[in-house]
Amino acid sequence: MGMPCDTEAIRSDFPILHQEIYGKPLVYLDNAATTQKPHCVIDAVRHYYEKDNANIHRGVHTLSERATADYEAARETIRLFFNARSKKEVIFTRGTTESINLVASSWGDTNVGKGDEILITHMEHHSNIVPWQMLCERVEATLKVVPMNEAGEMDMHAFETLLSERTKLVGVVHMSNALGTINPIRTIIKQAHAVGARVLVDGAQAAAHVAVDVQALDVDFYATSAHKMYGPTGVGVLIAKETVLDAMPPYQGGGDMILTVTFEKTQYNDLPHKFEAGTPNIAGVIGFAKAIEYINAIGLDAIAEREKVLLDYATQKAVAFDGLRQIGTAKDKACVLSFVMDGVHPHDLGTILDREGVAIRAGHHCAMPVMQFYKVPATARASFSIYNTEAEVDALFIALIKARDLFA
Repeated sequence: MGMPCDTEAIRSDFPILHQEIYGKPLVYLDNAATTQKPHCVIDAVRHYYEKDNANIHRGVHTLSERATADYEAARETIRLFFNARSKKEVIFTRGTTESINLVASSWGDTNVGKGDEILITHMEHHSNIVPWQMLCERVEATLKVVPMNEAGEMDMHAFETLLSERTKLVGVVHMSNALGTINPIRTIIKQAHAVGARVLVDGAQAAAHVAVDVQALDVDFYATSAHKMYGPTGVGVLIAKETVLDAMPPYQGGGDMILTVTFEKTQYNDLPHKFEAGTPNIAGVIGFAKAIEYINAIGLDAIAEREKVLLDYATQKAVAFDGLRQIGTAKDKACVLSFVMDGVHPHDLGTILDREGVAIRAGHHCAMPVMQFYKVPATARASFSIYNTEAEVDALFIALIKARDLFA
């Protein structure tokens, strides 16, 4: 176990938190949509643009060499964090969404055909639904959905029943952004591999909260985004097995993903560059690595412990709150409190809370099938991070009382 978290010291690392909204101190509880950025990440991005800004990989001048060194050092930082086997398995993308689309296009078009099946779960984010629907339409494959129970847990018995020799890929969210549910991905991967299927795990919500060892999990594809891990927006990663990536055609064509080009034929570059066409988000990648260093400095154990305390505190208050219904009560869950309140639409709730300085998310959270399952148009979602405090949870519930009184 690491040191207990010093929340005040951590809060001082995040410049955005120290402001007022409508004359009230900002209470930022929308971390599942994006986390705030610490000084060290902002400084790293700024330093790159002020001192090292140059294009990478082909330059022989000093700035290009410095930028390339920092970009590739970031790849190693990220490789270590997820324990990928090699830097060749670390592909930089625009985020989880692009990572999933890359797999659906490149791997999917090559490996999935008519009559094949792709299995996803009822709690997936739209970015782990729509690319597979598009693939299935292109190749005449079938998309199947693993149901979930009232608590928001995946039905593992149904999963085993749905798995078959026809299953080519299982797409599963590691941690649900709408429910907080943490799925048993180790078991899912094992069972999928037993029928010869590949597994893609959407780690957008999970990677800042739980340790991920891609080798121990034996996962084929793991996708995540920097911006939910205290890093910049517009950058993420696809970590995939080298043998699988080797056999996949490029996702996009352009500079840097080639070795030689003639009008007759192009020879593609080695991994990971084969999948990184064009000038990447160099500053974003450097910022991403700095965000990972920040997480490492606090320690994932300490983060998980602290966030569990906050979620438990908020959950107790929610249970005691009249007219409030929690959406998502899985035994294994993290950092997310989704709820609806009698007589108040979530969007109205979000607006009233904002006037009290409390930032939450209201809507379908890009998980419309989840809303349909619970027969609600939307939910209000408070999501917690390492810099949140019990006092902020109190502020949330004081604001909810105001909202309830207003609509009573």
